[in-house]
Amino acid sequence: MGRLLRWVSLLVLAGLAVLAPLVWQGVIVLPEAYDPWAPLRIDAEPGLLTRHKLHRLEEDGVLCRLVLHGAGQPFTPVPDRQTAEGCGFTDAVRVERTGVRFNDGVTATCAVAAAWLLFERHALQPAAEAHFGSRVVGVRHLGTYSCRNLYGRAEGRRSEHATGNAIDIAGFTLADGTRIALPADWDSADPRKAAFLRDARNGACRFFDVVLGPDYNAAHRDHFHLDMGRFRACR
Repeated sequence: MGRLLRWVSLLVLAGLAVLAPLVWQGVIVLPEAYDPWAPLRIDAEPGLLTRHKLHRLEEDGVLCRLVLHGAGQPFTPVPDRQTAEGCGFTDAVRVERTGVRFNDGVTATCAVAAAWLLFERHALQPAAEAHFGSRVVGVRHLGTYSCRNLYGRAEGRRSEHATGNAIDIAGFTLADGTRIALPADWDSADPRKAAFLRDARNGACRFFDVVLGPDYNAAHRDHFHLDMGRFRACR
């Protein structure tokens, strides 16, 4: 029901968009930015329907891979498989690098890869340029897939990491050689580093469903947890 209401709301919003639709031969043609059926474009400026289009990729792996292709992002499809109860991969991809290099290749759901590209282009790099006048060239992550419950508990629901639907980010390297890492720089004596990390966290919230960091709890003091799960949180 919640998903149905979201669709209805999005369609209503599209109809009330500031840019009125064009009419051609009696057919209503919505501008791409206000067309809920138009595929997501990573390079397009994020707008009203970006999150909706991103969530479509969670339900359509073929469309998601087409979006990565359209963005010029190299990747290797990962075969669907179940590794244990509640663990495994569905519509996952392997990405060795994006506009940044990773300390290790990333294997995650295609939706996580798409959300990362949006975050990198429209939030992470602008934050680095604003605070340092330099771009991010390296990202250190702590992993994506781990067949475990939340917080490694013996009981309870599975973590989003159990299906590769999350990534943990611990640090960044800029083109000028500056290194920024959690937890050391979250409350850094260098105000630029602290401000950059907060802008990165807030920017990730625009595209990922759940973003958790040092302000959330001790378990996340040394990284940002980013996932495309069922819930919404920006902490």
